Order: sequence, then structure tokens, then C-alpha cells
Amino acid sequence: MSKLRIFLVVLALCPFQAYAKNDSKPVEKEISGASVVAGNSLKECAECPEMVVIPAGSFDMGSNDGDANEKPVHRVTLAKSFALGKTEVTQGQWKAIMGDNPSKFASCGDNCPVEMVSWKDAQAFIQKLNDKTGKQYRLPSEAEWEYSCRAGGSHRYCGGDNPDSVSWYGGLATPAGNSGKMTNPVATKQANAFGLHDMSGNVWEWVEDSYHENYTGAPTDGSAWQDEGSLHVPRGGSWSFLQRATKRGGSESIYRFSTIGFRLAKSLP
Repeated sequence: MSKLRIFLVVLALCPFQAYAKNDSKPVEKEISGASVVAGNSLKECAECPEMVVIPAGSFDMGSNDGDANEKPVHRVTLAKSFALGKTEVTQGQWKAIMGDNPSKFASCGDNCPVEMVSWKDAQAFIQKLNDKTGKQYRLPSEAEWEYSCRAGGSHRYCGGDNPDSVSWYGGLATPAGNSGKMTNPVATKQANAFGLHDMSGNVWEWVEDSYHENYTGAPTDGSAWQDEGSLHVPRGGSWSFLQRATKRGGSESIYRFSTIGFRLAKSLP
């Protein structure tokens, strides 16, 4: 088995600390006639996902205590607020836009995260959603994802140090965690300080970035780091194994796993 194939299998089935600081004042803007304030929820249309307005700010991305691909720790400044999905995209939301349900755990129900979707599948969903709603949703950058996960704190997981409070995890671990070897309904665990659910556990979440072996040369403005590589980054861990907040990996953009789904982002004016 090739080293690449081994890496991808480990990412899909196996076992992901950063410090975030909000240096900005609350941001208020007008979108479609609705007042948008950092920390508030935003839903722009019937088919649109519920989003949380994430404040601008700076944080130290990566970890000196983690794997080599989490180094070097580097300061990232997000100059503008943006919106991020309150939950992962659900099976019900996927069916409403795409007309099918690829999920291995379809029996979990419409309020469970969609999975068995590749990075390219996520992009196809986003294109159809944008065509239908006239909006401009996208995947978050890896920096936006980690900043939102940390939410101004330094917890081991997204939202706290107690994994049972914030995540569905450990279905394939020994001893087993709480997931029951499958996905679980979204927003049934404690949200983090920004009001985001399930950023640790349930399913890994595709981000926009191509995979790089470390953070040397990574953008410091929060933008996605892209190149011509075939690997893309999922973050957050899944129902199978528990992961640290800074854990990262890469997978082929066409591969589908029952451990990977995605969460939407949106730029704000």
C-alpha cells in the first residue's frame, strides 16, 4: 500500500491546541435589511442555512505540542467579520438542494450531518445553493475554521476540555466514546463561545484550502491557501475518533468517507 493511501485511510478512520484572541469591537452591518452583529445568528432565506456572525480578530494558529504539520505557530489576523454555519450541513439540507442523500448513516435522519461527500461534492452543493438563493456561500478557509473553533479560548477541543460536553466521538476507539459508531443529530451538544455546534466530532469538515505539509509560508490574513495539489483539508474529527482542535490532515478531493462532511461560510460586506 502506498504512503499516500495509508495517509488517507488513517485520516478517514483515525485520530486533531491553538490560542484565539478577539482584538476587535463588535461589528454591525446591514444585510438584506437585517442588522448583523458579531455573535448574532443570520438566516437570509428559507433554503439558507442558519449562520453565526464571527467577529474580526487575531489568533495564533497551530500548535507547538502537536504534529509537524501544525507548525510553525503563526499569527493570523482576520480583518473583517464573516459568517459560519451554526451546524454542519445536514442530510435534510443536502436533500433539499441536491435531491438525494449519499449518507452512510441516512437512518440517523434529516437533522444529522450529511457525509460520504467529497470536497468536490461540497463545491457542487454550494454552487447549486448559490444558484437557487442568489447568495454567495462557500467553504471556510482553514484559518477561519480554526479561529472559529477556538472562539477566543485555548481549549483542547472546540468549545471546551471535556469532549463529552462538546462532541460526538470515539465510536472506533478503545475505550469507546459516546457516538455509538455513527453520526448523531447536530446541535445536541454544547456550543462553543461563538455559538457554533459540533466543530469537534460528528464529522470532519472540508475547508477550502489545499493540504500543505506544514504552515511554512501560510497566509497570515485568514485567506485560503490554495495550489494545484490534489489533497484538500478536512478539520475537526468525527464520530470515529476524538481529535484536538489543531489536528489537521489531507485527503483527495474526490474521495468520500462516512467520517467527512462540511460546514458553510459566507463573506460579509
